[in-house]
Amino acid sequence: MKSWRSKILWEIWLPALLVALWWFASAKSTSFYFPPLSTILTEFRALWIFENVPTQIVPSLARLGAGFAIAVVGGVALGLLLGSVRWLEEATRPIIEFLRATPGVAVLPIMMLVLGIGTSMKIGIIALVSAWPILLNTIDGVRSVEPVLRDVSNSYRLSKWDRIRYITLPTAMPQIFAGARTALAIGVVAMVISEMVGTPGGMGYFILSSQREFNIPAMWTGIIALGIVGYLLNKLFGLVENRVLSWHKGMMSHHEGAGS
Repeated sequence: MKSWRSKILWEIWLPALLVALWWFASAKSTSFYFPPLSTILTEFRALWIFENVPTQIVPSLARLGAGFAIAVVGGVALGLLLGSVRWLEEATRPIIEFLRATPGVAVLPIMMLVLGIGTSMKIGIIALVSAWPILLNTIDGVRSVEPVLRDVSNSYRLSKWDRIRYITLPTAMPQIFAGARTALAIGVVAMVISEMVGTPGGMGYFILSSQREFNIPAMWTGIIALGIVGYLLNKLFGLVENRVLSWHKGMMSHHEGAGS
């Protein structure tokens, strides 16, 4: 088993190498669009530690959290229903596939017409595009319940709520989390796009406004800050996933150990 120091070193060696290459490759750059990394980092320190945190990052994360929460609740609830009622899932599958295949950017004009260009539109587009992987993974997770478990629940005459609570949800949880991880990455993209076209405020708006004002170093700092936020969100999600699915990972490790 790797120590925590080995894990950290293993994770940061490539980003550190790329940053070093960027530093030396851009050191003597005179390009207006690709300034030296030292200039960008100086601007980054001035803008993002911590001046823009409450005005740009916090509002973006609040909208992302609200949209993602709606996607999780709606996707899991609808997935449980469609996964449990096969005829209903088959009847709605064409429209689900049609809507899922429609890019989120394509429905953005409709969302702006319906919800305006404020916070409601931004949260709505994040929730809409994030819900699909959660919904589809939940359906597959519900379908993956072993028949013997269904027979046992029937034998003990468990109520529908108890079946969902003790059998369906635990079985589907790994796939729900897999869908939620994908949805989180999609939600970050939707957050940036919605902020670029909506009312002022947020990291997406900051990047676009910096580009329009030809403040290129500030634009680069916004992109870097966005990447850092996305990375930290993914790590945080991984911690929650490991905590909630500790029983599942332990069971998988046990099976792998027994099979080796």
